Amino acid sequence: MYYLATLVGREDEGVQPGSAEFDAEVAKYAAFDERAGDAVAGGAALFPSAAAMHVRRDGGRTLITDGPFAEQAEVIGGFYVFDAADLDAVIELARLLPAAADGAVEVRPMVMWSPHETPRADWWLALLWEKPEAVIAPGSPEWDAGMAEHERFGAKYAAAIRGGGALQPPSSATTLRVRDGELLLTDGPFTEFAEVVDGLYLFAAASRAEAAEIAAAIPLGEHGRTEVRQIVDLGD
Repeated sequence: MYYLATLVGREDEGVQPGSAEFDAEVAKYAAFDERAGDAVAGGAALFPSAAAMHVRRDGGRTLITDGPFAEQAEVIGGFYVFDAADLDAVIELARLLPAAADGAVEVRPMVMWSPHETPRADWWLALLWEKPEAVIAPGSPEWDAGMAEHERFGAKYAAAIRGGGALQPPSSATTLRVRDGELLLTDGPFTEFAEVVDGLYLFAAASRAEAAEIAAAIPLGEHGRTEVRQIVDLGD
């Protein structure tokens, strides 16, 4: 089964791509990747949220705003997708992530996952956020209607899409932290977020304007938003 692990924490202005501090963090995750081996089925590091774009619908209009999401003091700095037998197995993996020691890791089973190749400099991540109470259960008529919309989006932008997935409801999430060597588990999604991630896309775009155009076409719930972040090319 595939599980999405989102890496959550406060951003350090000194840890920017290209800095010595960032390279040190990358080395920690490279060591984790080597230890996790074939269990890693996807993932990427993200540029800081100051460079993010946010897409919303309002009265039939599509609104795109720049910069970090003001309502969140902590942000997602990257993600992994793990291929694990069960929740216990994925927790044993996720507890070793550096983010677990200085932030938090939210783990959630996925309904579906389309694996991706090694991310490149022109790749972007679209995180689909939704109010927890507005998340649609897989297998319902509303879910099927939403999937049809996503299939139409996927067909139109097939040349750009590099991967993506949908998640089980937020009630299936587990948030973990490691403090002084002790594993702390909380049932449910990361509590400091008022919204939950409901799905994600990875896509290629030659410019910020093109990325905004593609992201604006992704289907959204009435109260949802899409957070668009550029992926860091780690040169692997």
